[in-house]
Amino acid sequence: MKVFLLGGTKDSINLIKHIKENYTSYILTTTTTEYGSKLAKEGGSDDTIARPLLKEEIIEILKEKKFDILIDATHPFAEHITQTSTSIAKELKIPYIRFERPTINFENIGTKNILPVNTFDDAGKLIEKKFKTGNVLHFAGANTMEHITKYVSVERFYPRILKVPSSIEKCEKLGIDKNHIIPMTGAASCEENIELIEKYNASVMITKESGEIGGIIDKIDAANKKDISVIMIQRPVIKELEKKDVITNLDEFDIKIKKILNKNS
Repeated sequence: MKVFLLGGTKDSINLIKHIKENYTSYILTTTTTEYGSKLAKEGGSDDTIARPLLKEEIIEILKEKKFDILIDATHPFAEHITQTSTSIAKELKIPYIRFERPTINFENIGTKNILPVNTFDDAGKLIEKKFKTGNVLHFAGANTMEHITKYVSVERFYPRILKVPSSIEKCEKLGIDKNHIIPMTGAASCEENIELIEKYNASVMITKESGEIGGIIDKIDAANKKDISVIMIQRPVIKELEKKDVITNLDEFDIKIKKILNKNS
């Protein structure tokens, strides 16, 4: 089984390991960063491509190497690549799976401090209007910082990012002081988030609704314990994505992949 995997998430690493342990396979994983590529290789991917690919490039690779399946295990907020991958699968008539981490079940989580918004621009406007004092913890990645700093002074802005050259450059372009940058090495615990809230005198935290694997519960718990607000950006709804193509766990993956393999045999 030749697998073309759009990766760059913890989900994609778990999926690579699962495929390698349970199926005879060749996996080519694409990520947007060298760091993501390194993790994919460590997870067992046979080959990697460590840069964003254009639609035409993906089509060329799929055709040239005759892949059996296209799997999209990118981040829930990587809307564009999911739209692109669904389009490619239909165009090439190649089996397609979207591996999407489950949304959070808020049943046992205190939600009194959560302020849901649809976009990062909405988040910036809300902070400008409602949180005029205290600092802002940005736990939503380097690529979204500029949407917030349009409305919020960089003097109050503290992003947690991967300390890779591309992210550092984004901070420099926005004029963010290097002492404001919080290095990220994975999802933080509730206690670590509390320490950051206290250290930086934060009045509000920004995060994506990125699922339990993204550490969202520990962020909310920390915010509740320190009684600060969490501005949560809701997941985008991708109209092009068909429900039948979406799975949320490895058991569902096995059911789906066996159907595809049986169909192709």
